[in-house]
Parts: sequence; structure tokens; C-alpha cells
Amino acid sequence: MRSIWNGAVSFGLVSIPVKLMNATENHSISFRQIHLEDGGRIRYRKFCDLEDAEVTTDEIGKGYEDADGTVIEVTDEDLAQLPLPTTKTIEIVAFVPADRIDPLQMTTPYYLSANGAPATKPYTVLREALKDSDKVAVARFALRGRERLGMLRVVDDVIAMHALLWPDEIRPADNVAPDTNVTVRDKELDLADALMNTLGEVDLDDLHDDYREALSQLIEAKIAGENLPEPGEDTDTGGKVIDLMAALERSVEAARESKGGGGKGAEVTELRGRERKRAPAKKTTPAKKTAAAKTASGKKTTDAKKATGSGSGNKKTAAKKQTTEKSGTRKSVTQKPGTKKAAAKKKTSA
Repeated sequence: MRSIWNGAVSFGLVSIPVKLMNATENHSISFRQIHLEDGGRIRYRKFCDLEDAEVTTDEIGKGYEDADGTVIEVTDEDLAQLPLPTTKTIEIVAFVPADRIDPLQMTTPYYLSANGAPATKPYTVLREALKDSDKVAVARFALRGRERLGMLRVVDDVIAMHALLWPDEIRPADNVAPDTNVTVRDKELDLADALMNTLGEVDLDDLHDDYREALSQLIEAKIAGENLPEPGEDTDTGGKVIDLMAALERSVEAARESKGGGGKGAEVTELRGRERKRAPAKKTTPAKKTAAAKTASGKKTTDAKKATGSGSGNKKTAAKKQTTEKSGTRKSVTQKPGTKKAAAKKKTSA
């Protein structure tokens, strides 16, 4: 790989000579602008609007246009005098957990390679330190005339650096989220969870650019003078309002079919975490039964108090009375022989 920048990583008082290389490459198919009448290529030429004359690259410089339209020339000598200590240095300023870096800030990735044998040992020390700490390094560096933020992390056995946007370059998400006054039913969430579980995970190496492949086939067919490939089925919903529940259920079934599970209908298992959030279901009891239970309970309590305050004879009488009330009948209760003696004894004592 060709290096695009040579400098050093500043790790405290340790300086690690490195080469910076692009970690990605663009595989997109590019087009030329052409003249439709004869196929001639369209080119852009640079003109001075004051002289209305074409100028060369050597005649072009930098200028800043003020609010009133005044153009202020800024030369390369002016830029060279600016305090930019990171022109040839990637200066590490902190080590933070990886989740502290907002993915919105991450832009172009690079590889850092040790530049020369003397850089091998300190490069390896920094790499292993990053591995052991489970942290990433936040650094400052300058590239193409401007200072940037960077994040250093380990990819396999290589230190990679992601250019980061400055925090004030991230727009706030105000007024972007949809209306919050939307009721989401548990059944809808359960179906969404079922769809997520059915789709499962994927090996990113298995994903490829279908559009680029189709575009390549189109170009090859035109070169060979063959018939153009048939367009694929249009699955665009056109922004139509759909039945969310039905769409989720069909999505689960389609995902299962694609995974080889067959279309057996969307089986949804409620999540335990969401069950804990729900209010516990109340058991409903018929009103008559509840009232009868309360009456029986009150009578039991009253009888118990009477039994506690009386002698053994009163306990037996209260027990017979309670049995009679529970039976709900007006029939006389047959007394046992022992009960007659207790009654006679009570009358004598009175």
C-alpha cells in the first residue's frame, strides 16, 4: 500500500515513526459526462470572471470571501506560519473507552505502519497497551491543511486510525424524531422482536453490492450488443400506509422461509423483560361469591370472639350455631347427649 503521509505518533515522550495509508478503497463504477449528440467528453475549464479568460493551475490561489463580497487572498506562506504542531505528528491526548466515541463522528479510516526498524518496538508496545486496556486513543493530527481529531484502535495486529469530526460539527437531532404521541402495543413489539430473532446475525463478509453487480452486467451487455437484463421486481411501497401488524407477521414468515424454516406462521414468544414491566393481571371473582366470603369471614370472627370470652359450654354452643349458619337452613339441629347436660348445668348455675 502506498503511504499518503509520513510522520510520528507522539505517545508521551515516546515518538513512533509511522506511515499513514488508506484503509479503504472505492469500488464504485464511475461515469463520464458526455455530449449526447456525438459522445464527446465534457470537460470543465477554469475562467477568471473579471477577464473572462481561461487560467492555468499555476495562476490559481486561495481567497476568502468576506460578508460584503470582498475577497481576501490567503497565500501558502500565510498558512505555513499558523501554529499547527500536529503537521508531522499524531499527538495522543487521552485514552477512553470505545463507547465514548459517537459513531457519528467517525469518518475516514487509515492504517498506521511502523516506519523503519527502530519504530517496531515502540509501535508494538503501543499496540499491546491498547489491546490490554480495552480502550482507544484520542489524538490530534493535521492532514491536507487542517487539524483533525483521530481515534486509534487495534485491528488484527495493526494500529488503525479513524478521522473524527469535531464535536461541534455534529448537528443536533432536534425535530428529527417522529411524534412521541404514538401508542405501541406489546403485540407489535413482540412481532418486531420475533422478526429480529428470525433474521438473526450475518457475516458481513457475505454481503456484497447487488447494485454494482447489476450495473456491471448492464455495461457488459451493452458492450456485447446483447439484450439488457430484465429489471428486478419493484418492492417499493411508495410510502403507502400499511397494516403494521400484518406487515410484521408477513415479514416474520418471509424471514423464516428464507432461513429454511418454512412458512408456519409467525410464532411470537413474549419477552420476559417486557412481562415484568406490565401490570400484573388481577383475578376477577364473581361479586356474589366475594360478598358471601366476606359475610362468612365476618361471622367467623364474631363467633371466635364469643368463644374466647365464654366457658367450654359456650364454645360448644357457638360451634353449633356457626355450623347451623354455614348450612344456610332453618332446620333444628339435633343435640348430642352431652349437650343436654351442659344446658342443665348452665340453668342450675343461673
